[in-house]
Amino acid sequence: LQTVRALLKNNSIVTVLRSGLHAIINEKSLDGTKGIFQEKFRNLRKWQKNIQLKCLKNLISLLTSSTDIRDLLSSLSSDLQTFVIKPSKSKEALKEKASDFMLKWNLLLNNVGKILTINRTDSFG
Repeated sequence: LQTVRALLKNNSIVTVLRSGLHAIINEKSLDGTKGIFQEKFRNLRKWQKNIQLKCLKNLISLLTSSTDIRDLLSSLSSDLQTFVIKPSKSKEALKEKASDFMLKWNLLLNNVGKILTINRTDSFG
């Protein structure tokens, strides 16, 4: 946590990271991730509606050198409330939706990390 706080205070690191994250989304570098998800994304429009991608984009939009880690966590918490908790009609539905979200969120972040590591080492710094 202290490492993340220190990195968030470094404007040049945050700028390069944001740039790298925007690039992999804009270049559609995550297109390979679509096949990992069980749903069929028949077109880009459905992919853009993916809640994990929405959450990632929300985090990226908040990412500045003055962002506190608590703000990023609060944003993710708010997104989980909006996309996972509120739409669930029952305890079982919540468990299923939460489990599905976590699996796909983990896969998405793993792919983002791999892409940054391999193709954008400056962003992964």
